[in-house]
Amino acid sequence: MKFNTWTAAGVLAVAGAVGAGAASLAPLQAQAQAPVASVRGLPDFTDLVEQVGPSVVNIRTLEKVSARNMSGGMDEDMLEFFKRFGLPIPNMPKGQRPNPRQQPEEEQPRGLGSGFILSSDGYVMTNAHVVEGADEVMVTLTDQREFKAKIIGYDKRSDVAVVKIDATGLPAVKIGDVSRLRVGEWVMAIGSPFGLENTVTAGIVSAKQRDTGDYLPFIQTDVAINPGNSGGPLINMRGEVVGINSQIYSRSGGFMGISFSIPIDEAIRVSDQLRATGRVTRGRIGVQIGSVTKDVAESLGLGKQQGALVTGVEKDAPADKAGVEAGDIITKFDGKPVDKISDLPRMVGNTKPGTRSTVTVFRRGQTRDLTVTVGEIEADKTEAKASAADATPKSSPAAQKLGLSVSELTDAQRRELKVKGGVRVEAASDAAARAGLRQGDVILSVDNTEVSGLKQFEAALAKADKSKPINVLYRRGDWAQYALIRPSR
Repeated sequence: MKFNTWTAAGVLAVAGAVGAGAASLAPLQAQAQAPVASVRGLPDFTDLVEQVGPSVVNIRTLEKVSARNMSGGMDEDMLEFFKRFGLPIPNMPKGQRPNPRQQPEEEQPRGLGSGFILSSDGYVMTNAHVVEGADEVMVTLTDQREFKAKIIGYDKRSDVAVVKIDATGLPAVKIGDVSRLRVGEWVMAIGSPFGLENTVTAGIVSAKQRDTGDYLPFIQTDVAINPGNSGGPLINMRGEVVGINSQIYSRSGGFMGISFSIPIDEAIRVSDQLRATGRVTRGRIGVQIGSVTKDVAESLGLGKQQGALVTGVEKDAPADKAGVEAGDIITKFDGKPVDKISDLPRMVGNTKPGTRSTVTVFRRGQTRDLTVTVGEIEADKTEAKASAADATPKSSPAAQKLGLSVSELTDAQRRELKVKGGVRVEAASDAAARAGLRQGDVILSVDNTEVSGLKQFEAALAKADKSKPINVLYRRGDWAQYALIRPSR
């Protein structure tokens, strides 16, 4: 229970007033009448444990291991030699004894985790990393009944998995509303840390929308989470599941006061697809993006630091067909603001492939809406390298002051890079080098002015205010980004 500062002081004052007389109690009485903040007791989790505990399960995974792999690849004669003379067997896990007569494959424990019952007919949710690679999954209920589970599907990007056991009438959890979750709110976790089943820990929500992945805004808590807790539920004081315990921040491998949970609304969206089709489909538009720095936002006239900078557009991808260009800053997707870089992958990923969406981009001081048909996410493609230039380098006085030597792009280079124009950097030193430019880069715009060739490049440099940093959009390989060149004074 919290103590107010005036309470302790009041006790001391009373002790002194006993010897000083009743008159000295007047200031104390006035002080006691002052309004004070209400004092709250610590929450009681006992009812929540009784309510939600039966819905939490222990998950044990097995994998098939060959006898030779278990013995470090040794043959039977060599194993017998080590056993006869009592010598330790190289590469043999501590406490494990080889059996030369064992079957070619045996199921060995692979890992432990937690989960919770989604529906009374046996669907269980857990983490993808708990069941990935397992040959067999065993689910144990709180009443000690054990079932062999079937993996319905798992999604590594969100770290969500769904398994199914052959049982009915199971106690399913209640799903909570993550939007109502507040920072500072008490939450509880139930799981099997280090294999200790039905372990309860509690804490508060430390932060929301924590960016640690491309597709998930994690819930950060100070609830104690350790190996074996993975896949267990994060529960609010109403007995509702608001997250799946997934990750911890640790330098030692154990809990250090920071843990992360997958928001349950994101997890349910994934689990619905896994239950329906066994896989998850996500939207993609085919862009490589970067952060918009404060300096770049100011130099471009964006107003505030927001959006996602398009550093590259994949050839023939939905964004390419819609007219999105490297150097664009995507500020909205389907009318929803893109405040930071991590917002865009989530918005696009949650869009059904085939949907026609509006992408709002900021390009050279103007905002424009482009219509893109969202595709389905696929494996990343290998970056292509730009070919070397064979043109003669040029260096105007304005470029020399920035440490730049540039040349015209050949028609072949423009076709290969799929650009309308630009100039190739042949050498970068001084201010240009400090800004990050280097030989082989292709400059596409200077000070918000598109560069189609040397003539336009020099004209743009001549007009640029040399007392301020000059923003330069450049291409390196398949990707584009901004640099701020600060001229020497």
